[in-house]
Amino acid sequence: MEASNTLNLAAWRRWGLLWMFWTLVGFSFAGQFYISSSQLGRPILWRQALVYSLADWYVFAVLAFIPMRLARSLSLEGRRWTKNLIIHLLASLFFSLAYVALRALVGLWHGSPDGRSVSLRETLPPLFFKTWHFNLLIYWVIVSVAQAVGYYRKFQDRHLRTVELERSLAQAKLQALQMQLNPHFLFNSLHAIAELMHRDVDAADRMLTRLSELLRLALDTSQTQTVTLRHEIRFLKRYLEIEQTRFGERLTVETDIPEDTLEAMVPNLVLQPLVENCIRHGIEPQSSPGRILLRSQRQGDRLRLTVEDNGRGLPEKLPRREGIGLSNTRARLAELYGDQAELTVSPAPSPQRGVVATVVLPWSLQPSKLG
Repeated sequence: MEASNTLNLAAWRRWGLLWMFWTLVGFSFAGQFYISSSQLGRPILWRQALVYSLADWYVFAVLAFIPMRLARSLSLEGRRWTKNLIIHLLASLFFSLAYVALRALVGLWHGSPDGRSVSLRETLPPLFFKTWHFNLLIYWVIVSVAQAVGYYRKFQDRHLRTVELERSLAQAKLQALQMQLNPHFLFNSLHAIAELMHRDVDAADRMLTRLSELLRLALDTSQTQTVTLRHEIRFLKRYLEIEQTRFGERLTVETDIPEDTLEAMVPNLVLQPLVENCIRHGIEPQSSPGRILLRSQRQGDRLRLTVEDNGRGLPEKLPRREGIGLSNTRARLAELYGDQAELTVSPAPSPQRGVVATVVLPWSLQPSKLG
């Protein structure tokens, strides 16, 4: 019922706008008719000029449905444009004759501009010769406007479909990247548990319990591209508990996360692959104690996240190749924020060895929307 009322309201609004358009045209020609009659020495009353002009254009308004309907169904492009053009030519002739006939009948009601009564025989011939070509012009003007409106609507529909398609493709790409990322850390965690089973069964059991909690958190946001930094840190702590069970005292984690940054929106699983990269390539290969430092900082309209380790650092000579975690994180940032976000990996400040991974995002407290 509500949808029906909305459609009826839209239809009435459309008809009202059309009536206003033809009325404004009639008033415009009435003013021209009134002034020209006075200059030619045959002055008429404003009411007479208005009635005569509105009668002209209201007849066009009544007949306008013919070219409008044909313009929608008979396009002047494509393979059948020649046939459609012939139909339009015939329709324009009928339109002109119909105007002459209908305007003559209306003329019997209001008379001539000077107020005297006229007969149909007296009205038809001058109407035919005075308006025939003008009526044809009006027909083609209406057809042209209707065609232009039709093309504009098609363009708008095509644009909306393109935007929806791009949004769907971007969403599908992000989901594919996230699906590729989740198994990545899952397999690494399972591999770590398998290794620990040979050395410490109790620790491996604790890791399995924490892994199940971690997976539950991951599944809760599997369809979400952005989460609060608070949620991301909570997820990361679960992951680090697994790694600390594996490394024991060899792994220390420090955080510097100001309270005012915890509600900022960040990509889901943006920190986990950076931390995993530090552990796998920086801390695990060495026997000395490892430290990971997590920082967040608001810088105007930007949010800076850093993950720093004291591992073996970046190779000096061999070319650096990014793994799945870093490459997917970079791709997701590009899809979500375009060139407004960046990920950099650089050596830690001297004299400390290690790596600093920095993510800079637009500051936002609202979930990101594609498109």
